Amino acid sequence: MSSVRGKVAVVTGAGSGIGRQLALELGRRGARLAVSDVDEAGLAETVAEVKALGVEVLGVEVRSAALDVSDRAAVQEYAAMVAGQFGVVHQIYNNAGVAGGGQTVLDAEWELYDRTLAVNLFGVINGTKAFLPHLIDSGDGQVVNISSLNGFMAQPTLSAYCASKFGVRGFTEALRTEMIAGRHPVRVTVVHPGGVKTGIASAALKEAQARGIEPTAEQVERVRLYNEKLLKMPADQAARIIIDGVEAGKPRVLVGNDAKLVDRLVRLLPRRYPKLIVDFERRRFARK
Repeated sequence: MSSVRGKVAVVTGAGSGIGRQLALELGRRGARLAVSDVDEAGLAETVAEVKALGVEVLGVEVRSAALDVSDRAAVQEYAAMVAGQFGVVHQIYNNAGVAGGGQTVLDAEWELYDRTLAVNLFGVINGTKAFLPHLIDSGDGQVVNISSLNGFMAQPTLSAYCASKFGVRGFTEALRTEMIAGRHPVRVTVVHPGGVKTGIASAALKEAQARGIEPTAEQVERVRLYNEKLLKMPADQAARIIIDGVEAGKPRVLVGNDAKLVDRLVRLLPRRYPKLIVDFERRRFARK
């Protein structure tokens, strides 16, 4: 029997991609769900898919709410609401994120850093701090924070994204030490997905265009190659790996062979890997 069965699990960014598949996999394993996203239409689709699993048979309860994780006050209100609705909260999956890349440090506008860090890093911090007292009170809590392979490997034109995902890793590992030191009944997991087939790269282009920034031909081509060549793992497979890791009590979950390979590369060649990454990108994206 799944160890998440009957647990109250909160998933942010559940309107698409990994977040949607986390909600569905948790539903299949019998968790009670609180799901949120800024994309209300996508979130409604997720809820419909969870209910289509046959919630009456599985005993799944699902509640949804629109939420911008970068809005600290809104996240705090949401945590209180979820705890009030369910009476207890066991797990938080801080998954919501944006791509936040495509420009060098020299060229990037401050808005790119503000938005990327607000969602990817402070969204995780907001969700963790808001729900942590409830997780401790549950007596069997779990914090699951979604970083990236860019949480331990840097790439050109991804400074904002890397800063946010390195930050998620550091924040989560510090939290783990505090839960151990305080003997709190909360396990802590950081997740580093590799190339998962989601719409995050394409969404970054759309977001830039919405801000009045027309992407270059190179940026468009980069997104196409990411979607066709690098983002390979189906999101439902990624979700199963993540939740298997959670149920096994793993402090760190690497999702995909690419994430595992890059992790080894960075550990073995900490001084050389940046040049290797640049050489790889020049070949892959035909940069001169």
